[in-house]
Amino acid sequence: MKSRTKRVALAASVVATALALTGCGSDNDAGGSDTLTVYNAQHESLTKEWIDAFTKESGIKVEMRQGDDFEMANQIKQEGEDSPADVFLTENSPAMTVVENAGLFADIDDATLAQVPSQYQPSTGKWVGIAARSTVFVHNSKLTEAQLPKSMMDLADPKWKGKWGASPSGADFQAIVSAMLELEGAEATQSWLDAMKTNFKQYKGNIAVMKAVNAGQIDGGIIYHYYFAGDQSKTKENSKNTKLHFFGNQDPGAFVSLSGGGVLKSSDNAEAAQQFLKFVTGKTGQQVLQNGTSFEYPVGSGVAANAALKPLTELDEPDIDEAKLNGPEVVEMMTKAGLL
Repeated sequence: MKSRTKRVALAASVVATALALTGCGSDNDAGGSDTLTVYNAQHESLTKEWIDAFTKESGIKVEMRQGDDFEMANQIKQEGEDSPADVFLTENSPAMTVVENAGLFADIDDATLAQVPSQYQPSTGKWVGIAARSTVFVHNSKLTEAQLPKSMMDLADPKWKGKWGASPSGADFQAIVSAMLELEGAEATQSWLDAMKTNFKQYKGNIAVMKAVNAGQIDGGIIYHYYFAGDQSKTKENSKNTKLHFFGNQDPGAFVSLSGGGVLKSSDNAEAAQQFLKFVTGKTGQQVLQNGTSFEYPVGSGVAANAALKPLTELDEPDIDEAKLNGPEVVEMMTKAGLL
């Protein structure tokens, strides 16, 4: 175990961030070497399902600490080798890259990597895909196919001024821009972001974007698919007047974002941490995605997606090495454009 003295000193340095997290306890509360600590930026309810199923199967207790993608990644980076985290789970890849580039991930066990096809892993093998979500253009049902943008890059055209929306402060949208940066380069991406500042309407959260489209306030918006799928499975209150447009054609707007999982090199519980990640990417863990209410795509162990979703194999997404997505550069570019 790491020394309590070092932990206390570290806690003082990150207190502002730690207070923002839910589920935080003392290091002793973490339970020692027989309890895993998962820093979770995935949806809390989804990871809770994984944890409950894992503990039932293995008998290993898990403590979850909840936060946002970059919030958790930056905390792990700041904590370094003194981090109490054993496992890190995210919604999007760029936050995984922040931790990977800091040299803080252990190698993933081969048995776990073998469960996930290579297209759903970074080239480095330092972490692994645990789920996926597709970029979509949610649009008001009154729009005809001819009126839809053929590419996400088309939204820079002045004809879309005031007609589309997004939530630029969220990790989801920043991951999408990271993919654009990797595919189109810095100059084209900066130009698109500058045009976005002129053309788009800003909302806080993807559900707010979908609500605005549903209400006819804007014609369309960039979100991930599962917000629509989740609402359609319930009351359809926020999506009854909307449809999804999948860009396909390996367009930046067809980006499929990987949720990632990694084991911290500093983990005191490395064997159990590897076991947890193997479980999440295994058949039982991926069936939580198939049968649950998250409506994210399974990526491992041959488990098919929920039948309500367009099959992952039909999305025609661009080929991107998730290890190269540059979240910090995207934040700088979005700030330069006046979006953040």
